[in-house]
Amino acid sequence: MSTQPDLLYSEEEEALRAAVRDLLADHCGAAGVIARTESDAPHDLAAWKALADGMGLAGLLVPEAQGGQGATHREAAVVLEELGRAVAPVPYLTSAVVATEALLECGADGLLAELASGRRIGALAVALSVAPGGAHRTVRHEDGALYGELTGIADAAVADVLLVPADDGGLYAVDAEAATVTPQVSFDLTRPLATVTLDKAAGRRLGDAEPAVRRALRAGAGLLASEQLGVADWALTETVRYLKERKQFNRPVGGFQALKHRLAQLWLEVVSLRAAARNAADALATGEDIDVAVAVAQAYAAPVAVHAAEEAVQLHAGIGMTWEHPAHLYLKRAKADSIACGTAGAHRTTLAELVDLQAP
Repeated sequence: MSTQPDLLYSEEEEALRAAVRDLLADHCGAAGVIARTESDAPHDLAAWKALADGMGLAGLLVPEAQGGQGATHREAAVVLEELGRAVAPVPYLTSAVVATEALLECGADGLLAELASGRRIGALAVALSVAPGGAHRTVRHEDGALYGELTGIADAAVADVLLVPADDGGLYAVDAEAATVTPQVSFDLTRPLATVTLDKAAGRRLGDAEPAVRRALRAGAGLLASEQLGVADWALTETVRYLKERKQFNRPVGGFQALKHRLAQLWLEVVSLRAAARNAADALATGEDIDVAVAVAQAYAAPVAVHAAEEAVQLHAGIGMTWEHPAHLYLKRAKADSIACGTAGAHRTTLAELVDLQAP
């Protein structure tokens, strides 16, 4: 018998939020993130070290017996909210969630402990756009070596180990040094994509790829909604603050009724997104109705995050269109996230199948 999910944040989760927000305020200021996107090293490895090594957050989803913190997806969701609010250029979703979930399915304890400690960064070599249960590319396994090319791999540029699905049905651990990682042009400069090329690369078989990839992408999609919530919440909060300060005709712009209506509508959307994202995180934590909760969250999250970021750009007026203002970072993250782990339309189709609701 299923129980009613608790969507409220616990005291411990709020304390975790405060700690992460303080850390990101020190490491991921908007000016610094923008400067990184213009460099050859967009990832903030100092912030990652502070999160993973200093706070132990890379191992939240890993049981204590396997070198982790033994927390749940609810705590990981809080971290991702704050990372979304800061558009932090760190490989948390890709390493601490997606790669970690794949390793948990395979039971690869040694590698799992290394990712949990933050000593190594992992990346699942499946395109960021692939939905849970969706088709993905594999490489050729021949004579004990791996051959092939995989595109659209998020955060591969900073990965120490790549988890590569092969045509023999196995998931292989490949040291990044054994692969050629070529940056791709990425719309979201804070989460760069890359092409991974393997040519007679050595790999260690971890387990079966299909269940590992499915579990990893399902958790990734479910917790991505919390990142999208963080993006949307920043956009709403900063836009309200700006409109209270900005004056026209000697009165705050936020006092104009037409803008009040737009902000009220956006507030309703963000509050609803919070409920959907929290429900997905709770379902992943408890194991109840996971597929439905993840599909609902992703069907709703992308349009809201994009709408919120678009409103932030528009309602900040001229300054919102400048490179110096961070609004463009949030719009790009929201647009990139809208096709990550499957589009909203793909998740609506999945949801219809799960609840047996046929299209007319």
